[in-house]
Amino acid sequence: MYSIEANQLTKKFGDFTAVDHICFEVREGEIFGFLGANGAGKTTAIKMMSGLLLPTSGTATIAGYDILTQSKLIKRNIGYMSQKFSLYGDLTVFENMQLFGTIYKIPRKELKERIMDSLRELEMDAQANTLVDSIPLGWKQKLAFATAILHRPKIVFLDEPTSGVDPIVRREFWKLIYQAASKGVTILVTTHYMDEAEYCNRISIMAEGQIKLIGTPEELKMQMGVDTINDVFVKFVKR
Repeated sequence: MYSIEANQLTKKFGDFTAVDHICFEVREGEIFGFLGANGAGKTTAIKMMSGLLLPTSGTATIAGYDILTQSKLIKRNIGYMSQKFSLYGDLTVFENMQLFGTIYKIPRKELKERIMDSLRELEMDAQANTLVDSIPLGWKQKLAFATAILHRPKIVFLDEPTSGVDPIVRREFWKLIYQAASKGVTILVTTHYMDEAEYCNRISIMAEGQIKLIGTPEELKMQMGVDTINDVFVKFVKR
C-alpha cells in the first residue's frame, strides 16, 4: 500500500517551472530519500505534498487524502520538520512539546504521558524543564523530530533535518528515523549528505524540477557502475 502517490505533479511560478510533472510512489513504512542540488525543486514538491502549496497541475494523494481538496486532513496526518529549527527557544523542552501537542488536540493527560515517553527515549527527560535555547543543536534537532511525530502521523517530511550537526549526532538521528519507520511511519527525507542516502530504502535524484533517477541505493549504484551514492550523484551531475 502506498502512503504517497504523486502523478504529474507540477508547480510553476510565472514562467519558471520549479517542479515539472513528477511521478512517484512511497510505500507505508518506507524511508524515501529525496535528493538533488539546491534549486532542484525538492522543497517546493514537499510543500505541495504537505498541503502548504497548491500545484499548478497534476495531483497527489498523501495518506489517502487528495492534496487538491483535502489539505486540512493531510496536515492532521503528517509531521513536518524543516532544515531551520522550528521550536521556541524561550520555552522549555516540555512546554514546546506541550504546545505542539495541544495544536493537534491530543488529550491533556495522554499528551503528558506521550511527552515524557518521548523524552525518556531521547534520554532527555532530565532536560524537560530546560529552555530550548540552552541545549546543544544536536539535541534540538532530535527534539524537533520527536515533536514532529508526537501526534503519531502516518507520514513525516524531513527537509534536511541533519544540516549543520556532527556525524555522531547524524547517526543518532537516523536511529530515530529507523525506529519511526519500524512502527509503520513513512519517512520522506531530503539531505545533502550522500552517506545518509545509503540509509534509505529507495532514493530519487531531482534536477531542473524533474525526477531523473529513482530506485534503491544498490540499483542506482549498479545502474551507474559505481560503488557509492556519492559517486552516483557526481557521475549524474557530470552526465
